[in-house]
Amino acid sequence: MGKGHKPDEVGTGPAKGGLVTFRKDAESAETQNEVCLTCHENGERAFWRASTHAFRGVRCVGCHTVMRDVTAAEEPNQQLKKSALSNEFVNQFMVTRRETQICLTCHLRKKMEINLPSHMPVREGLMVCTDCHNPHGGPYPHQLRAATVNEVCYRCHAEKRGPFLWMHAPVAMDCMNCHLPHGSINQHMLVINMPLLCQRCHVGTHHPASPHAAGQIYVINQQCANCHSQIHGSNSPGGRYFTR
Repeated sequence: MGKGHKPDEVGTGPAKGGLVTFRKDAESAETQNEVCLTCHENGERAFWRASTHAFRGVRCVGCHTVMRDVTAAEEPNQQLKKSALSNEFVNQFMVTRRETQICLTCHLRKKMEINLPSHMPVREGLMVCTDCHNPHGGPYPHQLRAATVNEVCYRCHAEKRGPFLWMHAPVAMDCMNCHLPHGSINQHMLVINMPLLCQRCHVGTHHPASPHAAGQIYVINQQCANCHSQIHGSNSPGGRYFTR
C-alpha cells in the first residue's frame, strides 16, 4: 500500500494486471460484486442478484469498506463507509447511526420524510433502515423483512395485531391505508388528518347526521377518535363501532 494512501477511500483509475481494484469506475459493479459474493452469498445476501440494488448497479464498496479494520465503536461486522451526511446529522439534539447515513445518501425522499414533524425514530438513532428492510434483497416487496407491511409493523406495534372481537377492515388490510411509513406532517404519521381520513371511506352516510352546508359531504371541527377511540379493533362486546 503506497505512502499516503487512505484505505477508507476508493480511488479511480484502470485495473492493472487483471486485478479487481475496487476503484470507482475501474470495473463494472457486477465484476466487483462477484468478488464479494464468492464468500458473502449466504444468509441475508442470498437474494442479492435479484435485488433492487443489484439491478441499479449498486456496488458493495458503495456502502462497505474493504481491507480496513473497524473498531467496536464503528459498528463491527458491517465495515460501513463514512458518509458525507455525518456532519449534517450529528448535533446535540439527535444521534444517528452510520447505517442510516449510508442509506440516506441515496434515498433523499426518505431523508426528507424522517425530518417531518411526525416520523419514525430513525434520525434519533432508536432504529435503523434495516430493522424493516433488507438492503441485500429478499423475496418480499420493497425488500421488506416480512411478507406484508402489517407483519413488519407488528414487530414493534404488537398491540395492533389482534385478533380482535371487532376488527377494523382497513387495519387488517394494510397499515398504510392510514399511516405513512417514514414520516408525515400529520399526527401519528397519518396520511391525512381526521375527520377527512375517516371520511375517505365513511362518506355520505347517516353519521354524522348533518354536514354544515347543502352539498357538503365532509364535516369539520370534529375528531372521530373522540368517540371511536379503539380504531384498530375492539375486544369489548359493545365495541362494534370501536367506541370501547
